[in-house]
Amino acid sequence: MNINEKISSDVAVLKSWIEKYKKTGKKIVLCQGHFNVVHPGHLRFLEFAKNQGDFLIVALQGKEKLEQKNRDKFFSEEERARGVAFLEGVERVFIFNEVPFQEIIKIVQPDIYVRGEEFAEKTNENREEIELVEKFGGKVMFRSGDIRYASSDFLDHDIIDIDQQHQEQFKITLEKQNISIDRLKKCNDSFKNVHMLVIGDTIVDQYIACDALGMSAEAPVLVVRELENKEYVGGAAVVVRHLAALGAKCSFVSVTGSDEPGKLVMKALKKDNIQANLVVDSERPTTFKIRYMVGHQKLLRVTRLQDHYINEKIENEIIGFIEAVSDNIDGIVVSDFVYGVITPKVLESISKIAEKKNIKLFGDVQSSSQIGNVAKFEKFDLITPTERESRIAMDDKYNGLELLGANLIKKTDSRNLVITLADKGFIAFQYNQKEDFIKSQHFPALCVNPVDVLGAGDALLAGFSLSMCAGADLMEAAALAAGVASIEVSKIGNTPVTHEEIKRWLGGLEGN
Repeated sequence: MNINEKISSDVAVLKSWIEKYKKTGKKIVLCQGHFNVVHPGHLRFLEFAKNQGDFLIVALQGKEKLEQKNRDKFFSEEERARGVAFLEGVERVFIFNEVPFQEIIKIVQPDIYVRGEEFAEKTNENREEIELVEKFGGKVMFRSGDIRYASSDFLDHDIIDIDQQHQEQFKITLEKQNISIDRLKKCNDSFKNVHMLVIGDTIVDQYIACDALGMSAEAPVLVVRELENKEYVGGAAVVVRHLAALGAKCSFVSVTGSDEPGKLVMKALKKDNIQANLVVDSERPTTFKIRYMVGHQKLLRVTRLQDHYINEKIENEIIGFIEAVSDNIDGIVVSDFVYGVITPKVLESISKIAEKKNIKLFGDVQSSSQIGNVAKFEKFDLITPTERESRIAMDDKYNGLELLGANLIKKTDSRNLVITLADKGFIAFQYNQKEDFIKSQHFPALCVNPVDVLGAGDALLAGFSLSMCAGADLMEAAALAAGVASIEVSKIGNTPVTHEEIKRWLGGLEGN
């Protein structure tokens, strides 16, 4: 069916749709929203709604239903309607302006009416809608869809189809946000004019390539033979290496042990011409992670670490280094793996220095196997948590992504927020505090079959921070960061993405 045939704002057409569906005796599901930018949170919501019945009708709030102050910030109702109608599970989209929503309920008489989880606590405000649905024998449900931290796309689609879909979505996103390839090229060329400072936990990742021999006869244990190993600089150290490889001038401060992994890190940073101050802590080894692999498949990870806070002497040395280099810094990146370097005192000092000297501030807390809270990063220019980390910070298990992002950006008083969604890409939230308006945009993952997802978040953080310091706005930075991350995950290990690689990637976009 043609997309336009699924959309109408004519009540007579809506009545004809309903008359047709009622004759089938199947369940009709109704939901509503403005759907300014369709992102994975909306997809979860609409998928849940669709699964409650047979015909899903989406009532889309037209321009007149939006707050007056926000009307010029939304896409047109026609564009929004097409975005929803494009989804396979949506049967029809009805745009309503003058027509009260209660009138739509009377016409549709839905078997199921679905609203987002956030409306469950606002039943008094929606009492008339609820009573109308129940009057016609319908049921009201408050759900935002199932939260998934992993994807099941590959169960239903060919990987080539998924890749093509993501590339097409990316092009559409660039068009929606008026992002030109020429503008991205200029930002990439400006990276060389930026001076970045990175602070955080240093990690060394060792990969051990193995040959699978089979199962042990003594116990159900996999037997492998070690073939070779290779070490990669990781953690905050790879963030600064990404920045340097992309062309920026870089400074770095962190803590290592008095050991060979610490020496390896220093050697790599010197090779990259990074001004590094690696404070040696005799009370801890350099964090060392060992990954055993057969082909591209990880079998096991072993970590050697001490994650207590650094002592006061080391704190003061780190703060002193930051103050010493801060006069020439455009941006500070805090890459916190929660291993003890980013203490409350260090974080407070970073924030004060950044505010005093008008330095952009970027932060990420890695909470995969550790316990961390991104909400401690207050008044940052950008924070980049995963969805799980965002929910932990907000103690929010149920609300949709849009509300989750809005609440987190306001709680931290951040200017911008990016919630990463693994193979679903990420959602960028841009907060206009003066107008109290949050603009959001979903960017799809550009590599749907990654070789190694290790370091994807580090690459994304580097791409965002450097782009914004080079003059890009959040959405332009998001486009460049998506490219940096896609190149990173196409390689084994934490290998820095270079300026030339981004240049070639942009050239490929221009040729498509």
